[in-house]
Amino acid sequence: MAVIVQKYGGTSVGSVERIQSVAQRVKNTVIAGNTVVVVVSAMGKTTDGLVNLAKQIAAEPSRREMDMLLSTGEQVTIALMSMALEEIGQPAISLTGAQVGIVTESEHSRARILEIKTDRLSRHLLEGKVVVVAGFQGVSDSDQLEITTLGRGGSDTSAVALAAALKADFCEIYTDVPGILTTDPRLVPEARLLDQITCDEMLELASLGAKVLHPRAVEIAKNFGVPLVVRSSWTEDPGTWVTSPAPKPRTLQGLELTKAVDAVEFEGNQAKIALLRVPDRPGIAARLFGEIAHQQVDVDLIIQSIHEGDSNDIAFTVMGNALKKAQSVAEAIAPVLRSHPTNTEEAEVIIESGAAKIAITGAGMIGRPGIAAQIFSTLAAAAINIEMISTSEVKVSCVIDEADGEKAIKVLCDAFQVEYSAKVAHCEIPKNLVPVRGVALDNNQAQMAIRNVPDRPGMAARIFSVLAAKNVSVDMIIQSQRCRIVDGIPRRDIAFTLPQADANLAQKILLELSESLGLQEVVVNNDVAKVSIVGSGMEGQPGVAARFFEALAKEKINILMIATSDIKISCVVNQEDGVRALQVVHAAFGLAGQGKIEVPA
Repeated sequence: MAVIVQKYGGTSVGSVERIQSVAQRVKNTVIAGNTVVVVVSAMGKTTDGLVNLAKQIAAEPSRREMDMLLSTGEQVTIALMSMALEEIGQPAISLTGAQVGIVTESEHSRARILEIKTDRLSRHLLEGKVVVVAGFQGVSDSDQLEITTLGRGGSDTSAVALAAALKADFCEIYTDVPGILTTDPRLVPEARLLDQITCDEMLELASLGAKVLHPRAVEIAKNFGVPLVVRSSWTEDPGTWVTSPAPKPRTLQGLELTKAVDAVEFEGNQAKIALLRVPDRPGIAARLFGEIAHQQVDVDLIIQSIHEGDSNDIAFTVMGNALKKAQSVAEAIAPVLRSHPTNTEEAEVIIESGAAKIAITGAGMIGRPGIAAQIFSTLAAAAINIEMISTSEVKVSCVIDEADGEKAIKVLCDAFQVEYSAKVAHCEIPKNLVPVRGVALDNNQAQMAIRNVPDRPGMAARIFSVLAAKNVSVDMIIQSQRCRIVDGIPRRDIAFTLPQADANLAQKILLELSESLGLQEVVVNNDVAKVSIVGSGMEGQPGVAARFFEALAKEKINILMIATSDIKISCVVNQEDGVRALQVVHAAFGLAGQGKIEVPA
């Protein structure tokens, strides 16, 4: 007999007929010999309706009262679902988040789960009942017993957390699509269904805006080894399994407050190649990395900073034994990369050997401002200079001098309380492994550029610490390779992306500190989109980045920024080009399926 947690989203329970259909599915699961816990969201657009009601009453209602209001949506669903189950002869009981024992922080509208007290839940399951739980909510651990909500995607989080607490055999997430697709089927109807995907790949895709699973739910699944499957509530199709390696032993106390960082990774014998003053026009990155791929050179980190005038900088790292080939390509192509036909200034090539990559990794970094700032400040305090920065949802990587490697490992292990470090070997990836598993588009990003930041240790740490203190999360972080002297001080640009909703606040914070930090200009661009490819098979397969850039170049889509990690490459483009960029990149990697995916209205 298996213990199964099933979660049904708002569209899956959006009407009486849908609730009755789900109830029959649940009963069939019990008849097959399983013990079942059901987690449900509010029906259809109920939550949106409640938000609109609140806005009619108060311009800025308190977060406490919003939690009190929004938590009622799920309570309607659990009562109706329990009635529907009882009506077809399946014993059931409905429980709110508080009644089922979901204990959270005292943080309204975005609480994290501290623990789940399973005594009552287990008792009802032993009685042969299906327990129907209100997702998205819990109760604070304070004496006040405040009702709290978990924020967007909270029902996913509730379901996977319950599965972890019960040590369930697996957790099923039922939605309105047949599983996890290679991209958004509303934008690319030919998107293909994936049989399985790794937790790391899913974390990246979920954090990039893929709405099938919330990142916090995937984080819990990875940390506690919960087998997870995403399926359609409209069909009997098998769906997509989300896989993860065996987890390290963890306590369920502080369930969602696990350490943000799991490991410090170090990779030596790297070299950095930077091309300065390359033209800011479509096709440049495609040409450069196409030539490098032709030489079978595997590139690791790639960054392209914001443009200056009609040029920008591109830098990348390779393993030391590939430096000569990569250097030859860069030096051969530099003379033809001119900023303008009338400009005789050639792109400059800078080669630095003896570099290393130091990184922190962990699923718990998602949605926690300040992690990047902490790695920057820790390295700065140890007088370790950062030459390149590249970030993703589950990793922050810095290129440093290899001679500082041992010191960097020690100080970062101490800072993040990690007891060990992992020296990452270059893996041999099977040639037949599909390198790219999914393509994502995030239209809710803004680009922020800080011009002429004083080039001295600790500046990045100070900037991002200030933003983190105001709960501003940043995504792609890029430090320009070009250094200029202004007022006798060496300066570089720093650019990053962040949610559009936080852009004005971030600009205001930095402008207020510009004099004390010596910043000269803070510029925001809200008209951008981020297109990303994700796949565990990209590492060790030269040419993936080149194919990405070439697809954009063929459509004359200009790349504003580039940042990479082991399993992701992201490009910032103009917002008007975002959907087209997603579509052409998806096609370039042959990700289309056999037919169109039907998405219920």
